[in-house]
Amino acid sequence: MKVLIVGDACEDVYIYGDCNRLAPEAPVPVFVPQTNTSNGGMALNVFANLKSLGYDCDILHNTEEITKTRYVDKKTNHIFLRVDTDDKELNRIQDDNLNKDFLNQYDAIVISDYNKGFLSEEDIEKICYNHPLTFMDTKKNLGRWSKDCTWIKINEEEYQKTFNEIKHLTHIFDEKLIVTLSEKGCRYKGEIFPVDKVEIKDLSGAGDTFLAGLVCNYLNTNDIKKAITFANECATKVVQRRGVNVV
Repeated sequence: MKVLIVGDACEDVYIYGDCNRLAPEAPVPVFVPQTNTSNGGMALNVFANLKSLGYDCDILHNTEEITKTRYVDKKTNHIFLRVDTDDKELNRIQDDNLNKDFLNQYDAIVISDYNKGFLSEEDIEKICYNHPLTFMDTKKNLGRWSKDCTWIKINEEEYQKTFNEIKHLTHIFDEKLIVTLSEKGCRYKGEIFPVDKVEIKDLSGAGDTFLAGLVCNYLNTNDIKKAITFANECATKVVQRRGVNVV
């Protein structure tokens, strides 16, 4: 099976170092960098996880550079500063990539929308209308534009923000909305899918891994509850490691 990932992408940079004292001129920590890691983030992280799970994937994402740099105390794993360079206006996806003939080369379309500008509501609406199996994780408030998406994954905070937009459309979204609950697991149609209790070292990218696991298992089983359970297992693995990781 072949999968297309569409969405906003960035570079996730982690700089680890020592932070043992305050500066003499101001009560701010002095950070001494020692090591760093760099990985593709957002849509690129979904892509990397699906590749790791054995899928043949293509990806469409912004060409403009977005970087998220996190400064981390290597002893405590405390992130005390994140610097983002995402103030650029992104060029939108090309219309040729929204048509049915192009999209139906793929068995599934995965939309990783961080609301940075690569995808508009209208773009996503076209993608979901033109393909029979779409998975979406979005930072936008949901509405009628998202009604044709097959499965939608958002977190609890995003759900609370968007609830007023969709409360009159519950008959549409109840069947397709999967809400992640951090260490409590996730919720689908009122049912809680718990996760094992583990030591959490870093939540960064866990939602991307969950989405990839959901897609992978659903394509194998065509059973959304089994897919949610597998996605929980995938996300649980990566939060036990530092930085953005693949399953």
